[in-house]
Amino acid sequence: MTGKDEEAGKDCGAADPGSAAYDAAWHSPSDRPSLPEVFRSIPVPKGGPGWRRLLAFVGPGYLVAVGYMDPGNWATDIAGGAAFNYRLLSVVLISSLMAVFLQSLSAKLGIVTRRDLAQACRDSYSKPASILLWISAEIAIVACDIAEVIGAAIALNLLFGLNLVAGVAVTAADVLIVLALQSRGFRWIETFVITLIGTMMVIFGIEIFFARPEWHGVLLGFIPDSGILKYHSMLYISLGILGATVMPHNLYLHSSIVQTRRYGRTVAELKDAIKMAYTDSTIALTLALFVNAAILILAAAVFFRHGRHDVAEINQAYQLLTPIVGISIATPLFAIALLASGQNSTLTGTLAGQIILEGFLRVKLKPWLRRMISRLLAIAPAIVAVAIAGQQGLGKLMIFSQVVLSVQLSFAVVPLIQFTSDRAKMGDFVNGLATRLIGWSMAAGIAGLNAYLVYTTLFPAKTN
Repeated sequence: MTGKDEEAGKDCGAADPGSAAYDAAWHSPSDRPSLPEVFRSIPVPKGGPGWRRLLAFVGPGYLVAVGYMDPGNWATDIAGGAAFNYRLLSVVLISSLMAVFLQSLSAKLGIVTRRDLAQACRDSYSKPASILLWISAEIAIVACDIAEVIGAAIALNLLFGLNLVAGVAVTAADVLIVLALQSRGFRWIETFVITLIGTMMVIFGIEIFFARPEWHGVLLGFIPDSGILKYHSMLYISLGILGATVMPHNLYLHSSIVQTRRYGRTVAELKDAIKMAYTDSTIALTLALFVNAAILILAAAVFFRHGRHDVAEINQAYQLLTPIVGISIATPLFAIALLASGQNSTLTGTLAGQIILEGFLRVKLKPWLRRMISRLLAIAPAIVAVAIAGQQGLGKLMIFSQVVLSVQLSFAVVPLIQFTSDRAKMGDFVNGLATRLIGWSMAAGIAGLNAYLVYTTLFPAKTN
């Protein structure tokens, strides 16, 4: 056997929880796997063609991608398209590229260290710092859930006339859906999510066909617009799109659910697992980019083109689609896609809530009780917010929730880049120089834009 073969066949010491070197890299090693009921439950073929191994890894990327096409994205994309035509498509594209990069680091962290991001934070930081990060993560979950459950409730209201507060309460049933599907195997959850994503893609393909957008303007929209930094309203919506696209809870989620695969622990097997996870998430997030761009393009083609720059509410968009587009099927398809989006997002949000609660607090409860607690922590504030905001304030509330997500993003991005750039924790899989430079530049850019937004909000420019 050659030296290279020996290297490929040996265990990755820094990634082996049984090694002293690995445990020394963390302050307090985790004693419980992430999502223990499904940990390493899906086998990965060790031999055979690459496509078979890829199929074994297909799934986590789509659960993550759901967060990139949730009702929060709908709210920001509709508002952006109606107000600024195709000009914010560049923000959708850049946000999606950032998402691909950050989710790849999240997957690598989970595969190599067998820790999700919440566990890694708890094991590496002091208790006060961990509590601060946990609170930040819970705020992000609440902000995310406000948009998701409102979106699902609006869809139920549009389709069946259900009261909004009652609709929000109904979305709590996703806990039962998760438990029912997971009892049959984690693959059932993934299949359910992928089916709903496919439904959304078909519906938006039909909507775009009838909306007949100006494709030359669409292409120009992918070129960054300097107006984003000049005008507070554009920056506000842009950061809402960023927060709705690159979501903090998805970084926790992805680092956990990649561990549902039963891959080998040698250097070569870990490299293969990382490659397959990257491929899965990149394809899934590319599909999410299509859905996000389609929503903004639809809003621009239908509302901006006809002078309805004020459309910022999902129910406004629903009511105006058929009169403007002229196709009666446009509105029910829109509502069905919204329901699929909201249900998908609340389902994966429930999983993320469980991961964050368990990872930071190391609670040991029955699966149904863990999920119920994490769900109630998120859904109770959403019910209060809906009751206070009322029907007319939901759009602004959803956009605000996505800006909150953007502000919280740094609290997840910085630890992720720090951990994956630490050789003691990652061993042979530590981030290279280029990855570190891109990662820290991205973290600085996110923090800087959010600081600028806060400043311009508190101290708006005076106009003559």
